[in-house]
Amino acid sequence: MGILDGILGSVVGAALGGNQGQTQNQNQAQDPLSAILGGLTGGTGARGAGGAIGGSVLLQLALSMLQQNGGLEGVLGKFRQNGMEQQADSWVGKGQNMNISPDQLQEVFGSGAIGDIASKLGMSHEQASSSMSQVLPELINQLTPQGEVTSESNDSLADALNSLSRSAGR
Repeated sequence: MGILDGILGSVVGAALGGNQGQTQNQNQAQDPLSAILGGLTGGTGARGAGGAIGGSVLLQLALSMLQQNGGLEGVLGKFRQNGMEQQADSWVGKGQNMNISPDQLQEVFGSGAIGDIASKLGMSHEQASSSMSQVLPELINQLTPQGEVTSESNDSLADALNSLSRSAGR
């Protein structure tokens, strides 16, 4: 699960704002899925499913969202078509990732898609869109380490989604 572990570690670090102190870093190393979910939702989301399971589901939904919307090229195209070319390019490029707001995420994917995610995570619509607006840019960044979308990027997307699907089935 090497690529998935790399994605998880990087998404955790970015979503939590980088260096959050030694205790936080130790927690991330021990349970990155719980750290992702706790950092993105302020510790309030998907408690019924458990932190690690909820974090796994959050990442699985983010990966599924990418795959169901045409892969990396399709999702990046949607952001570009909605006037967010600079943000999309920053996630693929090697520089700093630009943020998107939960409203911008909803503008691209629609309230129905965000509502489905919220339902699956046991979160409010606002929590789900906020979480996904933080996870998606970093996830795209991690899937494009060379600073461009390649066939390897899309293979990594499929591999990560398959790994999470298998883990959830255990």
